[in-house]
Amino acid sequence: MIYLDSSVALAQLLAEERVPRAALWREHLIASRLLEYELWTRLHARGLGRSHGEEARALIDRVAIVELAPPVLERVLEPFPVSVRTLDALHLATIDFLRGRGQAVQLASYDDRLLAGARALEISIFSI
Repeated sequence: MIYLDSSVALAQLLAEERVPRAALWREHLIASRLLEYELWTRLHARGLGRSHGEEARALIDRVAIVELAPPVLERVLEPFPVSVRTLDALHLATIDFLRGRGQAVQLASYDDRLLAGARALEISIFSI
């Protein structure tokens, strides 16, 4: 199972220089509900909500979404082994929640700070 970070989803939607390899989209993808909010916030900030909206909805529909439920949010209240930003803490807590339920999860991200937090928690990184 691959945890999809918004940095990768946005790279795909916006056809940035670095885009994930095609193999990623054949994997079982999962993400926090934050993915949806982060995608729409960035698209609207760039004035791309209308031009990229359909593609964004299709991408979100391909991803299993984990809600920001109390068991996920409670993990954010605990310390992390490295300093993390709030949204990164929520993403890492979601991955920790999944691992705590026996799921093998790898993180797909272009965000160096999120990747550093994942490595500190011994979360596997998916090569994109």
